Amino acid sequence: MGEYLWFHDVSWHSTYAIYFFVIGICAGLAFFSFLSWHKPELAELRKPAAWGAFVLLAIGGLLLIGDLSQPLRFLNVLNPVYLHFTSPLAWGSLNIVAFGVALVVYLFLLNKGDDKRGKALALVVALLALGLPIYTGYDLSVHQSRPMWNTPVMPVLFVALAMASGAAASALLARGNAQAQATLRQYLMWSVGAVGVVLIGILGTTNYGGSAEELTYIILTTGTMGLIFVGLGVVAGTVAPVALLLAPVGQRPATMALASLLVLVGSAALRYAILMAPQQMQSLY
Repeated sequence: MGEYLWFHDVSWHSTYAIYFFVIGICAGLAFFSFLSWHKPELAELRKPAAWGAFVLLAIGGLLLIGDLSQPLRFLNVLNPVYLHFTSPLAWGSLNIVAFGVALVVYLFLLNKGDDKRGKALALVVALLALGLPIYTGYDLSVHQSRPMWNTPVMPVLFVALAMASGAAASALLARGNAQAQATLRQYLMWSVGAVGVVLIGILGTTNYGGSAEELTYIILTTGTMGLIFVGLGVVAGTVAPVALLLAPVGQRPATMALASLLVLVGSAALRYAILMAPQQMQSLY
């Protein structure tokens, strides 16, 4: 076992795992701010979710800029001459900039009290927010030599993780609002369930793939990485929250808060393990 591959370094550092986590919550919060226009019980969440998305977008942008060897090169994102439109990174950069501009205008309209235009722009913000987890998942899936990454369902997994993380963060923001908690509980259960279904598919194809995939599966499910992926990501962050929410005490605020925290911890662990395990295998062979 152990096919030779032409690169042996870890080129995607753990900073990107933090970025994937932060930008996922950002996208989820933007979606639930949009949803608040159509579900009155979420109305109190509209501004806090939008501001939370803005803060997380700023943090994510700083993480990306800080990871550049020459940080000022981020200005090239604003210059079409430097963009290679065959690269998912180029489209992702444009998506981030467009989302940031739309989000700032949306916050301005919210603070101004312009509900008519704010509601219309909320849809634009939500659609651009959806592009964030899609492009981050696509960034991984186009790497043909990376076991586990090279699957078309990776963007689907990242969208499900974004919805789960956003629902968890929204539930923590909406503590004390029983009606909002009831709605968010449904979104949290279904999105976490979707994460579980996609993970089963990815793990199955990885375990029964070629030698590189099998080695990646071993690294992902054993040792320290196994504790992160299986222990925190799958058991604590996926199975346990659904079990808590389906339990007789699942509608209690304390249970909802605990399940939300577990989802956030689990989604961070899953992103880290999915990003690092395939690279760890290829640093050995």
